[in-house]
Amino acid sequence: MQITAAQVNELRTMTGAGLMDCKKALTESNGDIQAAFDYLRKKGAKIAELRAGRESTEGCIVALTTADGKSGVVAYISCETDFVSKNEDFRAFAYSIANAALAAGAKTKEDILSLTLDGVKIGDKIQEKVSAIGELIQLAAYEVLNAEGIIAYNHAGNKIGVLVGLNNPVSAANADAGKDVAMQVAAMNPIAVDKAGVAQDVIDREVAIAKEKAVAAGKPANILDKIAEGAANTFVKENTLLSQAFVKDGSKTVSQVLGEAEKGLTVTAFKRVALGVK
Repeated sequence: MQITAAQVNELRTMTGAGLMDCKKALTESNGDIQAAFDYLRKKGAKIAELRAGRESTEGCIVALTTADGKSGVVAYISCETDFVSKNEDFRAFAYSIANAALAAGAKTKEDILSLTLDGVKIGDKIQEKVSAIGELIQLAAYEVLNAEGIIAYNHAGNKIGVLVGLNNPVSAANADAGKDVAMQVAAMNPIAVDKAGVAQDVIDREVAIAKEKAVAAGKPANILDKIAEGAANTFVKENTLLSQAFVKDGSKTVSQVLGEAEKGLTVTAFKRVALGVK
């Protein structure tokens, strides 16, 4: 049957797919818009499968909080090229997914994929983007955080997203300090909030490495344990958030900066998502 320009334009508006892709889909579907829509979704799924071996390490990471500042999400929508990640339509798509996840209180990636945008499941929406753009696009990572106060920070053109949980509600007194700490998390990538959050096997590994170095340097056996303990303590200090030197003022720790902003203020948890990390 003859496919009209109006039909092609309608399908392009619905899917964002290319002109020839829409025309072929309509031809294969005998002009049925819904069937053509499904055809493009299937095509998108097939493209995603064929491209699964390729790296999708670019993308857009979005960190958001609820209006009451007590819940936050970070969603990472990945793609293959920087060119696509900088496209405003793609960025808007990433934000729409993050907003939908936040509004629905989604806990997992699977929860998000089953949500709907404009009447279409997000999982299917992603496949439509695959079909339209021709790159592997995925919901690569998703994190949720709940606390008395949540600060969200989007760093470096949405290449890193951070959530910081505070023990107090977000206020005029602590918001700036909270944002500074979120920037610290983005820049320094701490492994935990404090020593209590560091797995024992990580500390044991640092102790073992320090001992090996001390032996190789010819240190006496009777001081090896002391050297290793000191090295492990230094590692913890440099790699846990509250004990790290504050990047804006190295004479203070992050813990001190928080306490100066508001008495008793501290971080209870944080989430950090960066490009290429899934």
